[in-house]
Amino acid sequence: MDKRRIAIIGSTGSIGTQALNVVSQHRDLFEVELLCANNNYSLLASQAREFDANNAVICNEGLFDEVNASLSSSDTKVFAGMESACDLLEGSNIDLVLVASVGISGLKPTLRALQAGKRVALANKETLVAAGEIVMRTAAECHAPLIPVDSEHSAIFQCLQGEKSPIEKILLTASGGPFLDFTEEQIVSASVKQALNHPRWKMGAKVTIDSASLMNKGFEVMEARWIFNVKPSQIEVVVHPESIIHSMVQFADGSVKAQLGSPDMRIPIQYALSYPSRLPLDSKRLDFFSLRQLTFRQPDLAKFPCLALAYEALEKGGNAPCVLNAANEIAVGAVLNGELKFGLIPEVIRRTISEMPLEPIPDTDSIYAFDSEARLRASEVLKRLTT
Repeated sequence: MDKRRIAIIGSTGSIGTQALNVVSQHRDLFEVELLCANNNYSLLASQAREFDANNAVICNEGLFDEVNASLSSSDTKVFAGMESACDLLEGSNIDLVLVASVGISGLKPTLRALQAGKRVALANKETLVAAGEIVMRTAAECHAPLIPVDSEHSAIFQCLQGEKSPIEKILLTASGGPFLDFTEEQIVSASVKQALNHPRWKMGAKVTIDSASLMNKGFEVMEARWIFNVKPSQIEVVVHPESIIHSMVQFADGSVKAQLGSPDMRIPIQYALSYPSRLPLDSKRLDFFSLRQLTFRQPDLAKFPCLALAYEALEKGGNAPCVLNAANEIAVGAVLNGELKFGLIPEVIRRTISEMPLEPIPDTDSIYAFDSEARLRASEVLKRLTT
């Protein structure tokens, strides 16, 4: 493959740091043009120096002086604010944009990159949850490829390579998280420490909490609906605790294709960066003789109501997924701050959705407006539940 000049939005997070690990193994194939972080200015500066980034953006404008001083002896140009990052994404010196930030903040850079005709490797779930129809329409209109980074969607994407037949069903696998074998009562009273103890994947705190509640899987159902243009009824969640099969696709003749691999996020990250090429990676190889069993279960929606809420919001359509996402972010933030019990996350979401008007066909501006309003409503719900 030809050398690719890349930008990473969210370079200091879990996905961003693993992406740079991939880049470090293929310095002859990737050149870092832009690194962007929200608050972690010291790591951002360190990354910019290590990878000779042409540009570094700190979104928290109050930290500009720290980044600028740290990189004063380098050739890296320093900017502040997400708008600066978006302006830089439109430059001809960038071939591929990895959007690895967390939350609705990923929507603007994703749209700006697509509008500029850039290939986007998308690892930000909330972008497609809140505005999936808008994002995929923009990608189509601007002839800009969108490559999924999530391990499950990457697996589906890989299963579809070379296929010309329509999808009958997507089998979206889930590890089940740390509470798979807990009772409903145990989950309601679970601690933050327990929720953050994921048995298979090492991720950021917010995504780890979402995985414990299975909201993360609900988000992935929404992503799959838009990326692969299928109906919600064509997406079935399959709990697979071993996390060896990353997802499957069923076709009209009953055939099922699966993508397997060790649970290492660098594999789908690298595939998104190098697609359609496959590059060597120092990942652990599967040893089929040491795999004692692969097990599968149906998700228990009574124990994990967040997954049911996600399906309901997807069926409602319009702004409902955006509201669900905003309410979930407020609830998860409160859990991580010790202000809310883990088991009350679904109640915050449920009440917030019930208090918001339904907008069937929101545009980009109204998505942001509904996101802001839903956060206010969710904060009010949170106060009522905790006082």
